Amino acid sequence: MTEPATGAIRIGISGYDYPSWRGAFYPPELPRRSWLRWAANAFDSIELNGTFYSLKTADAFRRWHDETPDGFVFAVKGSRFITHNLKLRHAGTALANFWASGVLALGAKTGPFLWQLPATYRFDHDRVAAFLDLLPRDSRDGERLARRHDERAREPVLLESGVMVSYRHAIEPRHPSYFEPAALALLRAHDCALVVADTAGRFPTSEELTADFAYVRLHGSRALYASRYDDVELDAWAERIVSWASDIAHVRRDVYVYFDNDAHAHAPRDARRLAERVRAVTPLVRSARS
Repeated sequence: MTEPATGAIRIGISGYDYPSWRGAFYPPELPRRSWLRWAANAFDSIELNGTFYSLKTADAFRRWHDETPDGFVFAVKGSRFITHNLKLRHAGTALANFWASGVLALGAKTGPFLWQLPATYRFDHDRVAAFLDLLPRDSRDGERLARRHDERAREPVLLESGVMVSYRHAIEPRHPSYFEPAALALLRAHDCALVVADTAGRFPTSEELTADFAYVRLHGSRALYASRYDDVELDAWAERIVSWASDIAHVRRDVYVYFDNDAHAHAPRDARRLAERVRAVTPLVRSARS
């Protein structure tokens, strides 16, 4: 019998610039400027979370691109100004500023975009639909969007990609109304992934797959951002991830998994342990590098 086709599985970490990881993940003598190269040698995907807090520069995006190897992919966390301040309302100009800030410099290393919503924001069909309609679906759309920036975009802006890249988007809601049928149907209509999030029971979650890829964020099962995953938990996550990537009912999904339990350097250790388990089941995993 032929082995089922499997989507690419990327298992990495949410962020890399953690001083507390020195000596636990990064060698004590390794300078901070070399941490990205070290992390990109250990994993083939990292979630950029600094982009959530402020607009970055084109030089920062170029450095992220240039200091990582071929085949590496970044997930990009969308601006909290868009998700938490505007709550997705009238987001066109803010999205243009976000793209003009340097996103296009990632080129072929552009992975999915993550839009994390505040726990207080209830699902509003029209507002979410309008936001999803604004999101660029490839780098050409991104270029057109970036040209609509205003003076708040950080100079020098970047308006050209240089390479054609398709975009994927994922939403991580934290209000239970997003797990109702109307919200799930809207995400499916826009091929937008509902993030599968483990938040130590603090926020609601769902394993509904609403796009042609899956996006998983593991924040900690017992203490948010602070607890490690034990062997039983990682075995269960490996089983889920492989099942989502497998060609079941003619659906072949790529799966992106990021550990966000950064306290005590649990994230990189757990990412490696999960990758070992997934590799034991399927050779097609793109995750921790040996």
